[in-house]
Amino acid sequence: MSEVHESRRNRLRERCHAAGSAAALISRPANVRYLAGAAPNGAVLLLGGREDLLVCPGPLDERPSEGRPDDALRVHSLSHAGGDPAVAAADLLVARGGDCLAVEEHHLTVSRHRGIRSVAPRLRLADLGGAVEQARVVKDEEEISCLRIGAEIADQALGELLESILVGRTERHLALELERRLVDHGADGPAFPTSVGTGPNSGRRGHRPTDRRVEEGDFLSVCLGAAYRGYRCEIGRTFVIGTSPADWQIELYDLVFAAQRAGREALAPGVACRDVDRAARQVLGSAGHCEGLPALVGHGVGLEIEEEPQLTPAAMGKLDACVPVTVEPGVHLPGRGGVRIDDTLVVRPEADGGPELLTITTKELLAL
Repeated sequence: MSEVHESRRNRLRERCHAAGSAAALISRPANVRYLAGAAPNGAVLLLGGREDLLVCPGPLDERPSEGRPDDALRVHSLSHAGGDPAVAAADLLVARGGDCLAVEEHHLTVSRHRGIRSVAPRLRLADLGGAVEQARVVKDEEEISCLRIGAEIADQALGELLESILVGRTERHLALELERRLVDHGADGPAFPTSVGTGPNSGRRGHRPTDRRVEEGDFLSVCLGAAYRGYRCEIGRTFVIGTSPADWQIELYDLVFAAQRAGREALAPGVACRDVDRAARQVLGSAGHCEGLPALVGHGVGLEIEEEPQLTPAAMGKLDACVPVTVEPGVHLPGRGGVRIDDTLVVRPEADGGPELLTITTKELLAL
């Protein structure tokens, strides 16, 4: 992957030069990892004209889950505790004659800005904007492979949970068990805090598990994801506990399933992001569920669990091939519960078989 990371840095360097900046400071951890192959805690990446530096707050502590920095990078570790790598990077640039630095203004804190100004008062700062985030949208096949393995791990963890006894266990206990199983199967860890909702809590996006116990007849909604080599995927499913589903549960589940299928089938290169959202949202709206629908139907995934593109009613732009996204519509009925169905897919052209489904746990309404 060394050549891949070097190529990414060179493309960003060319963009900076075209905008009049000879150097760039990358501070957002996911962006550092994308360009350097690793993002040690607190590290920043300085892209210079002659060489690139990974500036770390202390000795490099290489852990498998954090990745290994690109061999073409020189690692500069601060010798004094408490030093700010971003400030040190600016100081190093000035010492080498640099007079302009592009920074990620959306990530640079006021404190860091003041620190940079204190050591380099004459350094001209420019805004790099979301250049790295934009480059991260389309994934290469190595990145997609990491997402695919993460999805397999999440599928395994969820499948094993469904084979165990669930009645009487708390949402919190089930969430912790899922996260343990993710690690047991080779994940770096959970991609995000695992959500388990039962009964009236089911179907809520981002629900934080409570001490409510699973009861017979409950909807049980689960949303989890695995991080593998830094890449994060997502899966969400809804089940019925201990008995045959009631008529209202079947009706609601079928509706959300139809909406999710419409969203998945809309994924294709060149399709407007808002049209994917509209495809799923119209199914729910036509059944009278216009109120309380989520702000988005899906989003990109990668080194972060919520990346561009956003599949929302107001989203701008169109999908490209090799962009991994979630499709995750849901309906929650206050006091009763609800349904969420969530998959991670990769946008592919029809000639390649259409969207590639990474999360394959059944979407049949199971009574556990």
